[in-house]
Amino acid sequence: MTEYVRIAIEQGVLTLTLNRPDKKNALNIAMYSALANAMVKAETDPAVRSMLIQAEGGAFTSGNDLADFAAVAAGTLKREDMTSGAFLSALARAQKPLVIAAQGLAVGIGVTMLLHADMVFVTEDAMLTTPFVNLGLVPEAASSMLLPARIGYARAYQMFALGEPMDGLTAAAIGLATAAVPASDLRATASAAAKKLAAKPIGALKAMKRLLRDPEIIQAAMNRESEVFGARLKTPEAAEAFKAFAERRAPDFSKFN
Repeated sequence: MTEYVRIAIEQGVLTLTLNRPDKKNALNIAMYSALANAMVKAETDPAVRSMLIQAEGGAFTSGNDLADFAAVAAGTLKREDMTSGAFLSALARAQKPLVIAAQGLAVGIGVTMLLHADMVFVTEDAMLTTPFVNLGLVPEAASSMLLPARIGYARAYQMFALGEPMDGLTAAAIGLATAAVPASDLRATASAAAKKLAAKPIGALKAMKRLLRDPEIIQAAMNRESEVFGARLKTPEAAEAFKAFAERRAPDFSKFN
């Protein structure tokens, strides 16, 4: 486990709280492992009837800790040693209800994980960004399939290709989120929803979820993305993107075809 993920069970709700606010809750290897292990364990724990993911601080998560990706691009860390895949599989295969509460910045995986939640609450001023292409990469978490299904191809392409932020009110209006609420109401609203779900017949909820979401199809999409994502990490475009980020300058992709 890690101090960066707080875990609690109360009234049938497993609450996972991202707790790295000084780094805008950027997700590192230890955090991915803690989240994955908790979610997998929850599936067989009778004390857990629903799950809630939330975060401390002003940001939900700034996405992956880019130091890990830069290390893979540089060859100092093996892609298979990253634990993000275990978390993504836990999301794909989750049978129990999942609620997510997202405030402020939600970047990359901070957006794509929302597509696996059964109810999503965001703050009205949230800023949701999917900058994969800007980093020379491709979408992950089965988002190449799930985001167009959620908001339509045109909007999904715009989010992925341009990497421009979407505010919480817009996300709710187009169906990416269940609702956008004032920041002061976020936790209470999400917690109330998770507790309502925990009080429902769990067998019926799980059966309904299997009808709505096929975990094998979702996992297959993740596997396809992961293969391309891993290859893209080793490209000159990705190397330029990470180098530019480290040097605090705009990347120059004009020399790549």
